[in-house]
Amino acid sequence: MRFVAPVREAVDPLVFSRPPLDAWSEYSALLQGPVWPAVAQIASAGANAQSAGDAAMPQFAEQTPALLRDGLHYESRIAERGQVATRAENWHDLLNALIWLRYPAIKSALNTRQVAEIAVVGAKRRSRAQYALTHFDEAGVIVQVDDPALLGLWDAHDWHGLFWREREAWRDGRIRIDVFGHALLEHSLKPGTLLVGKALVVAPCTNMPQRLGAAIRAGALLNDPLELRPLPLSGIVGWHDGNADEEFYAASPCFRSRRAGRSYPSLTVLH
Repeated sequence: MRFVAPVREAVDPLVFSRPPLDAWSEYSALLQGPVWPAVAQIASAGANAQSAGDAAMPQFAEQTPALLRDGLHYESRIAERGQVATRAENWHDLLNALIWLRYPAIKSALNTRQVAEIAVVGAKRRSRAQYALTHFDEAGVIVQVDDPALLGLWDAHDWHGLFWREREAWRDGRIRIDVFGHALLEHSLKPGTLLVGKALVVAPCTNMPQRLGAAIRAGALLNDPLELRPLPLSGIVGWHDGNADEEFYAASPCFRSRRAGRSYPSLTVLH
């Protein structure tokens, strides 16, 4: 069933004080309150980022019939004209813009790869790489893991071990996450939603967004959707009211067993 975001005035203000939306408090003027920001206001935030040195930052242009008259594919318009078609009063597109504002190097790399794939397979088909790029763009999570034992639990889909026995790991920094997918942020507007991200797992490093963007742009990552690991975000302490109860990890449908033969890439070291 297709997700339908709540209307703006119906959003519970408490969602902005809980993960994952609590991490976006610097954009509260765009996210909170009953009045939608105009696309021009979003564009102004992008222009400020550009003038601050983010060369990868495109323009956020309101999606109108006039804009679409160029006939360009969404990704091609970004690459050729530096314009992100942005629907007015739309959660999905507003949150996409915020991801651009925070992670321009990664978003720009995804766009470069998408355009390269379109040149090979055309605008009406999708390659395995495009599926991977799109899944990460919509539902991606970047996970930095400092403790190899945690990766073993994750490999085995030992959700009780990863989230319950190792509860402190999510607090003490042995495993850290950044939600990248704007669709994940959109789903979190409904309290109690069982969120599952599609994760890239990397070794902790400085300048992570720039390094990850460079790796994606070079084609070292996101060539197949099977590179992405499922991560039931609702299992992380503080992310869902239900996970205060140990039984949550046995009863909730987001905690699935590993499929026979399914394996995951090892930890990626970014250069």
